[in-house]
Amino acid sequence: MDKIYVNGMRFYGYHGVYAEENKLGQRFNADVTVELDLHKAGVTDDLNYTVNYAEIYKICREIAEGEPFKLIEAVAENIASKILDAFSVVESCTVKLYKPDPPIPGYYESVAVEITRSR
Repeated sequence: MDKIYVNGMRFYGYHGVYAEENKLGQRFNADVTVELDLHKAGVTDDLNYTVNYAEIYKICREIAEGEPFKLIEAVAENIASKILDAFSVVESCTVKLYKPDPPIPGYYESVAVEITRSR
């Protein structure tokens, strides 16, 4: 199956279990991979046979910067679900959502979840 990647998206949201996360907010980064057949788009050079990358970004931004969730698992689940609903040509969607600055003492680059959902 062919793939489209939209990587390194950066957002500011209010997701988290702790009250200060919901009040102060924090950074979230996301990578999305969608699987679909790109052959017809490739031979026709027609956007109607693929997925507009800007629309994937828009969905991710609306959810990541929108209504707060306690868990990043829920944020990722909502992104994947909305992408599958929006684009009938997409067979599966993988969302990797990073929380670079969770309120956990210690030294690390980020925490993240990755989910894959299919039709």
